[in-house]
Amino acid sequence: MKKVAVILSGCGVYDGAEIHESVLTLLHLERHHASYQCFAPDISQHHVVNHLTGEEMAEQRNVLIEAARIARGAINPLSALNPVEFDAVVLPGGFGAAKNLSDFAFKGTDAAVLPELKQCIRAFADAGKPVGFICIAPAMIPLIYSAPVSLTIGTDADTANAIEEMGAQHVQCQVRDIVIDHQAKVVSTPAYMLAQSVTEASEGIDKLIAAVLKLA
Repeated sequence: MKKVAVILSGCGVYDGAEIHESVLTLLHLERHHASYQCFAPDISQHHVVNHLTGEEMAEQRNVLIEAARIARGAINPLSALNPVEFDAVVLPGGFGAAKNLSDFAFKGTDAAVLPELKQCIRAFADAGKPVGFICIAPAMIPLIYSAPVSLTIGTDADTANAIEEMGAQHVQCQVRDIVIDHQAKVVSTPAYMLAQSVTEASEGIDKLIAAVLKLA
């Protein structure tokens, strides 16, 4: 049984990990007979968004504590993730990937990735282990990998242009599909960058998980 790390970025599409994508990731890992462990950085969220109104709230929350809601408490701090113990890693999307794991949502092509996360993913890459990026999470790829990587966030032209400006090769992709860079062992899928339903998001994530496990 292959063992996969899943890195979450909070809880909720507007300020953390996209919940549907996160749960679908865990579901399809189980369906493909892999085990998993969830992780999240023990840091403050960039901000907190009221998911009913879309307005920012005057409070502070912790990424690890919020991500524990999705993992039903079975989660470890990112600092405890040892790439030697896992065959692959998957990062669901949601704005937490672009606000907490990186600052791509605010700085675009001038963005940086959380150093702790960059070091972790680089360790997987250097060991030849596959990484799956979902939704907006692929925007972090050119900030992590030194060589150009083929990836997708779907069909959004502005985001695709920014990613290419940062040094990656964007490939247009429909919601139910994936893009695989076999040399880098990187798999990506648009999910809710395009999805209009849970079913649409599920199909792409299912393919991504299958591809990641095949590469492992």
